[in-house]
Formats: sequence, structure tokens, C-alpha cells
Amino acid sequence: MQKEKILSLLRLIEQNSGLSELDLSIMLDVETQAIHDAISALEKEGVICGYHTLIHWDKITDNDVTALVELRVTPQGGDGYEKLAEKIKEYPQVKTLYLMSGAYDFLVMVTGQNMKEIALFVSGKLASINEVQNTTTHFILTKYKELGFDLEAKKADERMVVIP
Repeated sequence: MQKEKILSLLRLIEQNSGLSELDLSIMLDVETQAIHDAISALEKEGVICGYHTLIHWDKITDNDVTALVELRVTPQGGDGYEKLAEKIKEYPQVKTLYLMSGAYDFLVMVTGQNMKEIALFVSGKLASINEVQNTTTHFILTKYKELGFDLEAKKADERMVVIP
């Protein structure tokens, strides 16, 4: 499949991973078998890392809290960042981990049932790692947009206008 078509395929899957291979083949004007083969190859190469459903948990439960934690670290040795990342990403509370440029080294997204649970995790686990110099925790109050999706999108009023 052409690189252009593969990029279009990836964009479609990223936007809606629930599209069937038939839907994708129609949208891209490509044989269904070619879509199947391309997806299989992209999964095998690690380009497609998994399929994710974005859920607006705030509409379902009040028991989940998300925080962004900035970590400033002093890595040891040539692969110090990688060793630290391996250690940090093993915690189940860690949902996302990025190595950053700028004022801090890592950005860690963590979840917990409440602020206290996250605070105890940060102080007891993350801050206790020898290479961690300091942490700054930011609690997420409201999510407006996530992964390109507007979480607060208003549905169009579909009521019929009745004129007397």
C-alpha cells in the first residue's frame, strides 16, 4: 500500500478504532485484504501499539482523580533516563510518562481514587527514588479536550420548531 494511503489509514484508525476493515477499504478506496495486511504489518512493527477507547470518566464516577507530576531528576550514567523511566512506568498508578525538555525532566500522569492517594503515591514512591530531586504535582480539575476530542461538546438541539 502507498505511504499516503497508510498515513490516511492510521489517521482514520486513530480517530475511530472501531471502524471495520470493510469501512476503511471503502473510505480509502483500497481492497479489504490490503487493509488487513497493512494493519497486521503495522501492529507487528509496533507502529500501532494498541487500541484505546476514550471514556469521559467524570460523567460516570466521582472517584477518579488525575494529576500531572513534574519530576526533576539527576540521572546516573549514560542510560540513566531510560533506567528511571523503566522504574517509574512499572507503577500501576502511572498512566503516561514522558521525558521532557525544559524546567523538569519527566512528566508523569497518575490516577488515584482521591487527592490523598495521589499525594501519598508521589511522596512515598516517586519522591523516594534516589535520582529524583523534586516533584511538582498539578491536579486536573476539569477536562475540556482530550486526545483531540471535545469532552464538553454540546449536542445540537434536534427538537422541531413548531410555529403556531
